[in-house]
Amino acid sequence: MTASGVAEQAVQILTARERQRFLERNPRSLALAERARHSLFGGVPMHWMSDWSTPSALFVERAQGARFYDIDGHEYVDFCLGDTGAMFGHSPAPIARAIAEQAGNGLTTMLPGEDAVICGELLAQRFGLPYWQVATTATDANRFVLRWVRAITGRKVILVFDGCYHGTVDEAMVRQRDGHTVHRAGLIGQARNLVQHSRVVPFNDLAALEAALAQNDIAAVLCEPAMTNIGMVLPEPGFMQRVRELTRKYGSLLVIDETHTISTGPGGCTRAWNLEPDFITLGKPIAGGVPCSVYGCTAEMAQDMRLAQQHASEMVHGHGHSGIGTTLSANALAMHCMRANLEQVMTESAYAHMLALAERLADGFRALIGRHQLAWSVSQLGARCEFQFCAQPPKTGAQAEAAFHDSLQMALHLYLINRGVLITPFHNMTLCCPDTTAADVDRLLATLDEGLSELLAIPGARL
Repeated sequence: MTASGVAEQAVQILTARERQRFLERNPRSLALAERARHSLFGGVPMHWMSDWSTPSALFVERAQGARFYDIDGHEYVDFCLGDTGAMFGHSPAPIARAIAEQAGNGLTTMLPGEDAVICGELLAQRFGLPYWQVATTATDANRFVLRWVRAITGRKVILVFDGCYHGTVDEAMVRQRDGHTVHRAGLIGQARNLVQHSRVVPFNDLAALEAALAQNDIAAVLCEPAMTNIGMVLPEPGFMQRVRELTRKYGSLLVIDETHTISTGPGGCTRAWNLEPDFITLGKPIAGGVPCSVYGCTAEMAQDMRLAQQHASEMVHGHGHSGIGTTLSANALAMHCMRANLEQVMTESAYAHMLALAERLADGFRALIGRHQLAWSVSQLGARCEFQFCAQPPKTGAQAEAAFHDSLQMALHLYLINRGVLITPFHNMTLCCPDTTAADVDRLLATLDEGLSELLAIPGARL
């Protein structure tokens, strides 16, 4: 029996139908996939691009707003939006203009321009932290902040929540199994024992968090204010406020990763929930889809960072390498696009539109689940919502993982793709952007309704 209440045999029947449909309607993607296998490892430029529900890679020709078009000429309504990278739509007009403006004025110089100053001011206003630095990816931002917190506290251990997502930072590549911190399954080429300097506790478990912090060796808690990659797991009332209190009590810092939870509003959960972190990290959508990330800190942390820099320089008797920063960080193109995004795209009015449509979608999911008499649940975080194969929204990463029915999820995703609708892979999450319409939401709901009807009509589908 599966958590979803749907028989595996029925899922496989639907999957077989949909795989054949995909192969018949995408001849150019199939031909390009075959060609790609001779030059790209796995036939794709990044190996996880072959992990979608499709039997072969789907190749995109162009994307604009809430839509993209594949090379076979099919149009798709996009609720994945680059898994947040294009959260404000594909190629928003202000970002396209910013790229064109900067294209002839230099892309990277290793020197700042006025855009950098304006971005720093805008970020401080938006998130409430006074000092900012710029990196290229959220992974970089998290990695750099972890160096700072260790230097500031003199401690080495980083605490994360079970099922967290912080890019590919080593310290987050861990899980909790039977109460113990272990390496995340599937790691490639892992040489260092991550358990030495990482500790994992369940989300929403304050007793476990305090027991871990009470060992007085944790430099920082690195966390999403709501978990988004193991399936959505929202904090229980007061949980994040208590996390802040406990970190202060035990001398640990609090790092809030808003990379996905920026869906909540213009200042993320940090401003919406008054979280008071020591550091914020944020990547993906901050420059409108151009690779860029940022991290911000309090005035107290900035002073401690200066002292850490001074100490490091004294230790090496002059110039040293901090291990923080890459050559393309804060390049001129990214800074110009980030400025345009903060000023013209990532606005209160854009969020008002996105949140209203996400509410419509979440309500529609609930109605659909009820109509088909399925014991599933729906969670929403601002512009982001998800349906999960469990009767009640999960409280921990382990509960969210226990509700997985991977083959069912992939069958439903493929059904949607074959009918011109895309949602986020690996779980059932959606995003609404400023270009999403009510008709787009209704189309997703109607198509999913049709798919569930076909699936549940298969003899023996219900458990």
